Amino acid sequence: MMIFRQLITIPGLVLLVMFASQVQAARIIDEPQSNAQYRPNAEQMILDGLIYRPLSLAGTAIGTGIFIVTLPFSLLGGNVDEAGKRLVIDPARVTFGSCLGCITDYTHSPPEK
Repeated sequence: MMIFRQLITIPGLVLLVMFASQVQAARIIDEPQSNAQYRPNAEQMILDGLIYRPLSLAGTAIGTGIFIVTLPFSLLGGNVDEAGKRLVIDPARVTFGSCLGCITDYTHSPPEK
């Protein structure tokens, strides 16, 4: 009976912690702040510095390689500027253009003109 109680209690606590973190995330999203006002915590900085930035750097390098390989086709199609922006400039801006721990949310970005 004691093992059954532990099997129920532990997942219940995990779900409670997960729910509490989602409520905090929703509260943060509802209060938009500029990059100058935003103060990331240590966990966000660690996540950004050890996982997100290296992956973004790899994405920048891969995007640059794809841009170079597809450059003849972009020249023929007349969309070199758009291809360069999407494959090189945007990933480089994400990698090098924000503070450590400031992860941009692209799901609510305004439409391009």
